Amino acid sequence: MSLFVTVVSGLPRSGTSLMMQMLAAGGMPVLTDGVRVPDLDNPRGYLEFEAVKQTRTDSSWVAAAVGKAVKMVYLLLPDLPAAYHYRVILMQRDMREVLASQRAMLLHSGRKGAGLSDEQMADIFDRQIRRMRAWLESRHNFEVITVDYHDCLRVPSAVAGNVNAFLGGDLGELPMAAIADPSLYRQVRIH
Repeated sequence: MSLFVTVVSGLPRSGTSLMMQMLAAGGMPVLTDGVRVPDLDNPRGYLEFEAVKQTRTDSSWVAAAVGKAVKMVYLLLPDLPAAYHYRVILMQRDMREVLASQRAMLLHSGRKGAGLSDEQMADIFDRQIRRMRAWLESRHNFEVITVDYHDCLRVPSAVAGNVNAFLGGDLGELPMAAIADPSLYRQVRIH
């Protein structure tokens, strides 16, 4: 595979797990440890790697991620060591759906949220994403493609083609596109 690390990132509940599943189906090795198991909110699994959460203090795992895909929450991207090259697949999704999905997940897990209104959370997320995008644009060792969650469901072949081209063209686009399952789209956008 390639001499870069593929990072799937975005807001929580923005489609990062779906993209990891698409990459794995297309033949890209994924860095995951299976600690976070599938559940009601993500029946196909999260495909996370726990060591990512400690990147600020221990980034030694990054060496093993070259040529692979790893999922990382957007706030941790600046903690990645500058010695490597990264191709970031930044997932985006309608903010109302992100917030509704987060509420549903917290409800299912019995946890409480931050106690902020949707408007407050949307404002915080928006500011953080804008800061993160500006930071990414200022880094020579990061390339970024933005993928809309809805496109993964509506036009999965086109998304698979775009992502495959971004990553060098070695992935199987048909198996990638076949992963998209509209029946898992439960926090539907309200028009």
